[in-house]
Amino acid sequence: MILAFDTYYFETSAKTVALQFEDWTSEVATHSYEETLTEVEAYVSGQFYKRELPCILSLLTQIDTTHCKAIIIDGFVVLDDAGAKGLGGYLYDALDQSIPIIGVAKNNFATLDRSKRAVYRGTSKKPLYVTALGMDLDRAAENLQQMHGVFRMPTLLKMVDALGRT
Repeated sequence: MILAFDTYYFETSAKTVALQFEDWTSEVATHSYEETLTEVEAYVSGQFYKRELPCILSLLTQIDTTHCKAIIIDGFVVLDDAGAKGLGGYLYDALDQSIPIIGVAKNNFATLDRSKRAVYRGTSKKPLYVTALGMDLDRAAENLQQMHGVFRMPTLLKMVDALGRT
């Protein structure tokens, strides 16, 4: 199984959603999970993980990850080519480096060069940016490339984003 996470913030709460699917080419999710937490940390520039990581870890307690092949997050796993951790890096460590983490970001992060891959999907001229830990970066980019959907954003990643906003 593969899990895709996204968190959406309201004034004093955060809704975290995860979709479970079986294969990189899956068109539909086999299960969805969601949880809303109140009293979340305020956003602090450069420390985004402190706000979102507790939300993801809390929702993960509801999911049997025994057969999880990877977790996809909205954002970066590493922040520079020296390996400074982003949200995904902190998640990877919190899970004792037992599950590969793939970050998919819509916007570029300039301090990254060798540690990210630009993935063009469909006819989009704008790439998605992939970072990863626990999985070869080129393989992670290939996995994103083969995900279902003809548009820039794969079907299931678009769905998890939409679920978080409702």
